[in-house]
Parts: sequence; C-alpha cells; structure tokens
Amino acid sequence: MIKIYDTMTRSLREFKPITPKHVKMYVCGPTVYNYIHIGNARSVVAFDTIRRYLEYRGYAVTYVSNFTDVDDKIIKAAKEAGISPKELSDEFIEAFRQDVKQLHVKPATHHPRVIDYMASIITFVDDLIAKGYAYEANGDVYFRVSKSDNYARLANKTLDELMAGASGRLDTDQAIKEHPFDFALWKSAKTGEVSWSSPWGQGRPGWHIECSVMATELLGDTIDIHAGGADLEFPHHTNEIAQSEAKTGKTFANYWMHNAMLNIDNEKMSKSLGNFLTAHEMLETVDGQVLRFFLATQHYRRPLNYSEKAISDARKNLTYLKNTYQQPLLEEEQTEEFSKFVKHFEAAMDDDFNTANGITVVFDLAKWINSGHYSQTIKETFAEMLSIFGIEFSEDTLTEDIERLITERQEARAQKDFATADRIRDELSAKGIKLLDTKDGVRWLRD
Repeated sequence: MIKIYDTMTRSLREFKPITPKHVKMYVCGPTVYNYIHIGNARSVVAFDTIRRYLEYRGYAVTYVSNFTDVDDKIIKAAKEAGISPKELSDEFIEAFRQDVKQLHVKPATHHPRVIDYMASIITFVDDLIAKGYAYEANGDVYFRVSKSDNYARLANKTLDELMAGASGRLDTDQAIKEHPFDFALWKSAKTGEVSWSSPWGQGRPGWHIECSVMATELLGDTIDIHAGGADLEFPHHTNEIAQSEAKTGKTFANYWMHNAMLNIDNEKMSKSLGNFLTAHEMLETVDGQVLRFFLATQHYRRPLNYSEKAISDARKNLTYLKNTYQQPLLEEEQTEEFSKFVKHFEAAMDDDFNTANGITVVFDLAKWINSGHYSQTIKETFAEMLSIFGIEFSEDTLTEDIERLITERQEARAQKDFATADRIRDELSAKGIKLLDTKDGVRWLRD
C-alpha cells in the first residue's frame, strides 16, 4: 500500500487513484529562457523516479509536464539575443530534452506548450469572469481571491495571515486591483511585445493560468497528483487551485507533492553567491548517470546538498552496483531470503517514495549477491530495482586478451606458481580489472 505525504493536508495518506491502476500526474515544468539549473534537475529527477516506481507497482501513468514558453523572462532574454521569443524557447526546449535524456529521465506522456493553448486559456479566463471570480481592469484580468473558498490553504495560511506577512511588499498594479493579492490571469501587452488577441485587447496569459488549463484539458477537472518544487507551493500552486476550482467546482488535485530544495556546499544556490550551476554545464564534466544517481537517492522531501565529495561518492557507489550487476550467474533459484529483500525494498518505497531507504536495501541486496547468490531471476529483479533510480547497465564483456590473462592466472594458481599469478593480477589491475577469489571461483570487477 503506497502512502503519499500530501502537502495540502500535511499528512501521510494512502494513495487511491481516481481510476484503479491508472495515475494522472501533472508536474510543473521549466520556463524555457535558459538552461535548467541543478535544483530544477532535482525536481525533474525526483518525480521521474516516483513515476517509475508507480509503474513498477503496476500503475499506468499519464504524466504531463509543461513548458512555459510565454513569460516576461523569455521576452527579455529574446530581445537581448536579437531573436523571437519562440526561437529562444525552441532552443531551450531542445536543450532541456537533451539534458534530461542524459539524466535518464523518461519523456513525459505530454509536454504541452503555452502557445498551443492560447484559445483555451482565453476561454478559461472568460468563464471565470462570467462566474464573478475575475474582473477586467485596463486590459488586464485579475482573479478575485476574496471570493475563493479558503484561499491559500495549500500554504496552510489564511488570507489575513498572508496580508500580515506581506509587510508592505505588495506594490505592482495595486491601484487597479480590488484586493492586494488578486493575481493576473491576463496581462495587456506593452508596445512591441508578443501578444494575442482577446476580448480584453492584445495581451498574454498570466503565469498561473497556463497550468490550470493544460492540466484540466489533458487530465480532466480532477487529477490524482500535482507536483513541483517547494518554491511553487505559494503563490503558483495556490493560485492554480483557486482558479481551477472556481471554474470547475471540483477538487483540482487529490494529492499535492513538493520536493525540497538543493544547496551547494551547504549554501543556498544563487547567482549572487557565484554558486549557480546549470545541469547543462555539469553534464559536460559529470556522467549523466552519476548525476542522476546523486539526485535520485535522497528522499525527495529532504534538502539535498551538492558537493564534489557527494558526486565522487555517487560515482563510487554506482561503480559498485555496476560491478555487482556484471557478476556471472550461479545455478541458484530464487530463495526466501531474496524475497525478503524485495519486500523490504517495496516497504521503503511505499512509504512516500523513500528512495534513501530504498537504495539502502538495494546495496544490502548487492552485498548478498556478491556473497554468492545470483540467478537469472535475481539479476532481472536487481535490474528492475535499479531502473527505478534511472540506472541502466549494458552487458559488459571482457576482451580476449583479458580473458586469456585470467585463465593463465588460474592455471598458475593451480600449479602453485604464485609469483606468476601475482604478476598477472598486477597486470590486470593496471588494465582496470580487479580479481576476487571466492568459493565459487574467480570473479572480476572494473575499478
């Protein structure tokens, strides 16, 4: 039985999808004006891992993750680059696809773009106006938060508490808003900006409306899981809930999931500190599978700290798992002891997708495999567990030269010619091959 920590209720809840064995999942994607940073990559990997585990448990997952390709940052960056906003977005959407491919992230079932949903966005906003939840002011359209039922409950706050916490920081467009927290559904265009025709004049969508429209169009009025980074909890997800439920009269999402942030050497990542890392830059020097392993093996709700040591440890641990996977099979069928590993792994992952505990079980299984228990059944299950973390190993074969040296060493040991055996061992070690003499014969590892 899978349990999910639901941000809305601040509690661990049994997962019950709307349709048995089918999960409708929406994960907020990137604003495509630059390469994604390593914190964005953490979110992408975390929810891909969760998706993979749901599939491992027999669920079909319809997975939607959007591209925000209409935004102030995109307009600004495109102008500086001397190209159109669409050209800029196309460039960084392709970069995103290539980067996450290296991170072994499965493509989403749907990757919607805002520009393809403009007519639906305008209709959605028009419906909110007709229902009294939104109003037009000087070509802009705002959502009335005062009419929303328990606005900001996702952030575990009341509207009055939000106001008290604002401390005078509310400033833009206050003169034309009915309430300081009313948020833009549609923004009138400035001269020269990309825009679309609407009943309120030329303009473009506000940030929050896009996800409500794409989620409901692709997954229905109520979805099973809505997810993203903890920084999206307020205001983005809060505003999505308000506008979606105002339009449909239904619960927008049954479970809300948020991943914790990533720090760099125990400091918050920021450009001002000079520790801002993009996934694109990191993948030039760090193997994608190593980076994926680092990102995937900490529980998604716990902060993750990047350091050179953490990457080095991930590389060593991944090498150990690969060497384990490559071990020769033994004539041993599945045992009761092996079944316990599977049970413990699933218990860990069923508990809010606790990958830290899950990978611990995987290492315990690897140790058991290396002690002489490795049938085809065990290998297939081991590979299946690893694939949840995005780890996939191809079969590794030895060259004829390496195999000849291993055979010669075994013959030297049989003849008690230990000097020759030791010389060959050293020669193999120089070639990156480490030998292990076990009760079941010689086994090899790549250093």
